[in-house]
Amino acid sequence: MAQSDEVPKEGTIEAFYEQLETLEEVVDDPEERTEVRRTRKLADRITRNGSVNRVITEFTGRDKAEAFLGSVVIGMPLLVEDGVIEIGEFLAETPAFFAVNVALAVALVVGILYVAEFRDVRITDPYLGVVPRRPVWVLAIAFATATAMMTLWGRVTWDDPWVNLCQVSVIFTAMAIGGSISDILTGDR
Repeated sequence: MAQSDEVPKEGTIEAFYEQLETLEEVVDDPEERTEVRRTRKLADRITRNGSVNRVITEFTGRDKAEAFLGSVVIGMPLLVEDGVIEIGEFLAETPAFFAVNVALAVALVVGILYVAEFRDVRITDPYLGVVPRRPVWVLAIAFATATAMMTLWGRVTWDDPWVNLCQVSVIFTAMAIGGSISDILTGDR
């Protein structure tokens, strides 16, 4: 049995299947051929259950729950920190920094979802043909969660809406990061 030591340049699942097919053709022992077939079946099961080559295309209620959970887990410890209130007051005094903070949150979410390539996340059915659904929902969930929890826990009273919005934006930034990470790391579609 002659084997090639040449490794495919691109490590894809398709290249793996091609190697198994080639191996099956050159193996002459029935037991070895059976072992190659078992390996192909195992590879099929692994790719079907999403352990390899997982592509995320949908954004369902489950994904929304995952984004909410990630928001809470990351944001909860910050809710009790007084530094959040001080940073929010600083942002209120410097509106340009508030805008940069919000832009940073959006950029981080988009970067985590699409640029960092933790998973192969595809944009499907965008709003207005251009705005991807996943980051819109992750950001909206993070903002709603930050607003609700800051209000519920008395961290903001809304007597000075601009300052309180800036304070919420600090928690929102952290929650958006947590929501996006939680969504893609547990995403299965």
